[in-house]
Amino acid sequence: MEVTSLLRRTLLAAASSERLRRAVTTAPQTRAIVNRYVAGDTTADAVRAARELRAAGLLVSLDYLGEDTTDAAQAADVTRTYLGLLRELSDAGLTGGGCEVSVKATAVGLFVPEHGEKTAVENIGRICAAARDAGTTVTLDAEDHAAVGPTLHIAGELRSDFPDLGCVVQSRLRRSQADCAELAGTGARVRLCKGAYDEPPDIAYTTRRDVDLSYVRCMRLLMAGDGYPMLATHDPRLIDIATTLALMSGRTAGRFEYQMLYGIRPAEQQRLAGTGARVRVYTPYGGDWYSYLVRRLAERPGNLGFFLRSLAPSRWRP
Repeated sequence: MEVTSLLRRTLLAAASSERLRRAVTTAPQTRAIVNRYVAGDTTADAVRAARELRAAGLLVSLDYLGEDTTDAAQAADVTRTYLGLLRELSDAGLTGGGCEVSVKATAVGLFVPEHGEKTAVENIGRICAAARDAGTTVTLDAEDHAAVGPTLHIAGELRSDFPDLGCVVQSRLRRSQADCAELAGTGARVRLCKGAYDEPPDIAYTTRRDVDLSYVRCMRLLMAGDGYPMLATHDPRLIDIATTLALMSGRTAGRFEYQMLYGIRPAEQQRLAGTGARVRVYTPYGGDWYSYLVRRLAERPGNLGFFLRSLAPSRWRP
């Protein structure tokens, strides 16, 4: 097994460890680190971060952290949080396409024991209606393979009422090329990312090379299709390929966008935006940040360097 794969699996194991979660979340230096990669705990924090990013010429997708909800009341609470967020964004003049929301289907009820998919459809429909009223959009976020099929089904079901409802495809999954081929002809908004979940090898590619090759195949399909590609990557090689594909397919800057994570390569975000490209920053907020942060490190172990460089000043400052 290559070193990066071993490191990735180790980090993903850490993401599900309650003992490590307690140790990390209570460490005194942790808050300063988290603040770089997570916008804050509250809706007010999210609106503040969105305002700062928009002032810098960047687009925003806000994600209220949390997933795998198995209680209908909790799913309803998450839904109300999104409705409140959308009201606050609208009141602040931050919608109109500049700031959207990302929603995990499991956070709003997909895995509730009884009628989970029905619950998720109803809650996502409420969020989509609120987003439409606010003048913005919703993207159904990436999750592990067990949620992918149901989430894409929900997106397809709701898209007749909400044509701008986006979805995510993960190049790590073996099914993704077929999903992109289907979605490319529908006019859908599709966020393409590599994927950050620990999947079995019969479901997912296990080497970085295969994941990257799958990303390029998926990107070609999306850029040649009728939809709106949202290319989520920090990889300079893939960004260069995306730029070339846009030129070859005749896509103008307004017909696709790059996406990057809050706190990762901010100078590159600004550089791309400075060329006239649309650049959206995926901005998480909320108290349930531990699993998110560790999965981001696992998705691209090179990100561990960003994390460790953030850690050093807070640990070693005299």
